[in-house]
Amino acid sequence: MLSRDEILELFQRTGVLMKGHFLLSSGLHSPFYLQCARIQQYPQDFSRLCAALARPFRDSSIEVVVGPAIGAIILSYEMARQLEARCMFAEREEGKMVLRRGFFLKPGERVLVVEDVVTTGGSAREVVELVKREGALPIGVAALVDRSEGKASLGTSLKSLIQLSLPAYHPQDCPLCRQGVPLVKPGSKVFTY
Repeated sequence: MLSRDEILELFQRTGVLMKGHFLLSSGLHSPFYLQCARIQQYPQDFSRLCAALARPFRDSSIEVVVGPAIGAIILSYEMARQLEARCMFAEREEGKMVLRRGFFLKPGERVLVVEDVVTTGGSAREVVELVKREGALPIGVAALVDRSEGKASLGTSLKSLIQLSLPAYHPQDCPLCRQGVPLVKPGSKVFTY
């Protein structure tokens, strides 16, 4: 197992934890952003994180690992490799998470949903709902980071490598906006207000 300090050291060394004024994929603003894609540049380090994240699910007979595109594509692959399961990812089509590219779930298949960072849990919850619509069984959500403080409602249990209590604000309540700090959108979703 990796300790909290070891995980944070990996995040700092690989540039995962960023400081500034960020638009999160949830639509919230924060002075901190977790760009987990940066650790994927280092497969040995990323594999160590995924091995630790997979550990609680090793005896769960996981058959498929699925995560939302784009942030969880590589995570889905590595978690599936760790758990000797099939791998796929969900994509947003007309505002709804769907399986494309010939991906499918069989009724009753045991599915682990993965996500790099959970803030409100919106994308992970959408994938859990997709799994249920397909007749498969969501066994849980595995996330590298839970920044929801355990409050995200996902429709199934959440296990994360680390919980980080990082501030996040609704745009109208953001102190960084009031200070005129430029807003950066490093994530993958596009928002219009």
